[in-house]
Amino acid sequence: MRIVVVGAGSWGTAVACLLRDNGHEVTLAARDAAQADAMNTTGRNPRYVQAADLAGIVAAPIPDAPVVDAELVVVAVPSRVFGDVVSELPGDSPVVSLTKGLDPTTGARLSTLVRNRPVAVLSGPTIADEIVRGLPAAAVVASDDLELAVRVQVAVHSVLFRVYVSDDVVGVELCAAAKNVIALAAGGADGLSLGDNSKAALVARGLAEMRRLAESAGARPDTFAGLAGMGDLIVTSWSPSGRNRRAGELIARGAKPDEAAAEIGMVVEGLTTAPVLRDLAHRLEIEVPITEGVCAVLEGAPLTDLVTTLMSRAPTTE
Repeated sequence: MRIVVVGAGSWGTAVACLLRDNGHEVTLAARDAAQADAMNTTGRNPRYVQAADLAGIVAAPIPDAPVVDAELVVVAVPSRVFGDVVSELPGDSPVVSLTKGLDPTTGARLSTLVRNRPVAVLSGPTIADEIVRGLPAAAVVASDDLELAVRVQVAVHSVLFRVYVSDDVVGVELCAAAKNVIALAAGGADGLSLGDNSKAALVARGLAEMRRLAESAGARPDTFAGLAGMGDLIVTSWSPSGRNRRAGELIARGAKPDEAAAEIGMVVEGLTTAPVLRDLAHRLEIEVPITEGVCAVLEGAPLTDLVTTLMSRAPTTE
C-alpha cells in the first residue's frame, strides 16, 4: 500500500517503520521541513527515537507529502492540532488516528473531527522506543467500518506487532485519553515515594474511573480489560519512558507543569487532556475524583492535598 504517516514524532516514526517493514511504500510527513531534510539525508530522525533506521522511508514536509495518492493516511500529531491537520488533508483516503487525547477546544473525540472519509483508531500499550528496538507488542484498531479496521490490521500486523480489531471506537478513544491523566497521578505517587501499594491502588481506581466515564459515553465494558484500557494504563503508569508518568513525577518534585513538559521535550498529552476530561465528566454527571485532583494540582494545589482528599473519601463498595 501507499501510506503517508503525518507527524514525525516518536510514535509516528515508529509506526512508519512498522509499515515499511511490512513492505508498504511509506512517506513520513513532518511539520518542519528541516526535520524532513535531515531524515532523508541521515536516515535518522534527529529529534525522536534516534535509534530508528529510516532506510526505505521517504520524508517530506506535510504540505509536500503525497496524501492525495495515499491509500491510507496515518495521523500522529498532538491533540491540540489534530483537528486542523485532518481538516487540511486533501483527497478522501481513509485516516488512521494514532493520537491519544481529546480536542482541547470542543472536548470531542478526535475521530469525530475527521469529515467525509473513513476513520479508524489505533491504540494500546505502545512505547515507541521499544517498538523501534524490535521488541514484541500488541495494539487494537477500532472503527465503525469493520472492513477498514481489518484492512489496517492486515497492514500493520506482524510477528512482532500483534493487532486486534474492535468496533468500540468510543471506548478505545476515551481509554487512550483518560489513561494519560491517571498516569500523571501515578507519576506523582512515584515522585512522593508513596510506594507500590498506593500506586497500584491509584491505578486500579483510575481504571474504574475511566470505565465509569466511558460507559456513560456509550463504550463497552470489555474494552477496559483489554489493550486500550488496562494494557495502555499499565505501561503508561510504570514505564520509565512514559511521558505522563514522568511529568507527574517531576511535578511532585516541585516542577511546574510547563517546566515538566519542557524537561521531557515531547508532548505530554495528559496535561492538555485533564481539564477536557473533567469537563466531559461534569457534562455526563460522573464522579472522577482522580481526574479532579490532577486538575487541581495542575492549577497549583499541592499534590499532598490530592493524596489527602482521595484517602479521606467516605468508604464504599468496590
